[in-house]
Amino acid sequence: MPLAMYGINFTCSDTGMLSDTYFAFCFFCSYDYSGYGASSGKPSEFNTYYDIEAVHNCLKKDYGIKQEDLILYGQSVGSGPTLHLASRLQKLRGVVLHSAILSGIRVLCPVKMTFWFDIFKNIDKIRLVSCPVLVIHGTNDDIVDLSHGKRLWELAREKYDPLWVKGGGHCNLETFPEYIKHLRKFINAMEKISVAKPTKQLTQDPSVEVKHNKCLRFGKR
Repeated sequence: MPLAMYGINFTCSDTGMLSDTYFAFCFFCSYDYSGYGASSGKPSEFNTYYDIEAVHNCLKKDYGIKQEDLILYGQSVGSGPTLHLASRLQKLRGVVLHSAILSGIRVLCPVKMTFWFDIFKNIDKIRLVSCPVLVIHGTNDDIVDLSHGKRLWELAREKYDPLWVKGGGHCNLETFPEYIKHLRKFINAMEKISVAKPTKQLTQDPSVEVKHNKCLRFGKR
């Protein structure tokens, strides 16, 4: 059974709802970024990278979790540290990008090039991710436009059928029944994949319409 690793992001999240969702069919580990929730320190782009690396090291050293048993889940700005780690781990089981961003500046303005001072440059890092990627995005997202999710899906090397939640906003996708259904389908598919062999593309129809931290939560209900 895979383990889902979820970072609490800067904008919005109901970790209680997500943990209930995940506990139904996988293990679940959530954590706060520096300066948020129970974590000390100051929030910054690079601190989120240190945070997710610290959680991964905790799972690896203290719990014996291998990267091939991990599914990384990044929501909104949380997609930044998720893709940072995913681009460095070549044997991950899978990645879920929920209302993800292409980069910080692109949330404000649809620029065509990446500037050196931009943050969370997901548009570049998604190309380095070797595991299957599920992209979930709401069609009515008024904070991070749907075009972000669609472009990330296009750039993914190992595409899984995306979920474009009709009528979904930025912070309410978990309330749509298709979200749970599609997420469960993805995790079930990841359980069947052998990470020892290259995975083939897992999509059929591109129009398918979803201080450092310690481990704060780890277990199975």
